[in-house]
Amino acid sequence: MNKNPYEQFPHISDDEITLRKIFDIDLDEIFEIYRNEELFKYSPVMIKKNKNTVVNMIGHFERDFHKKKCIFLGICLNNEPEKVVGIAEIFDYSNEVNMITIGYRLNNKFWGNGIATKAVRVMVDYLFNDIGINRIQAFVMPENIKSQNVLKKMVLLKRGQLGRDILGRDKMLLI
Repeated sequence: MNKNPYEQFPHISDDEITLRKIFDIDLDEIFEIYRNEELFKYSPVMIKKNKNTVVNMIGHFERDFHKKKCIFLGICLNNEPEKVVGIAEIFDYSNEVNMITIGYRLNNKFWGNGIATKAVRVMVDYLFNDIGINRIQAFVMPENIKSQNVLKKMVLLKRGQLGRDILGRDKMLLI
């Protein structure tokens, strides 16, 4: 079974977390994530200091899905489903090799609680089992040890085995 990941907007959940569509009402939580300098020191993406920029980004999330470019999902705890604590990303789908890239950003108030690991786990399960993806890759900055550990828990090849991308991030591959 091999489906196009852009066929239908995903809503992915398990007993503890849900990855869902991001709405305008999520603006405050999304802005809190994207303006956080601590979080973005591990990312090549620039922080967003202007709330209007984040309003536009949320609109672009829908556009990017319809253009089959990227899927942005809000990471929510099931005991507070209306509150977005992080962003999960699914992008760079290659139909030719049946491969996709994942990413995630978690509000640093929620670091150290296993939420990133759970988010990656439900993304991976969805992509392998529901969509039929053969290969999943993720990029991580070399100095982001905690994120590397999250990915290593998901049976990834060891850091650096696939080299680095043009931004200097290590490539890691789920097999």
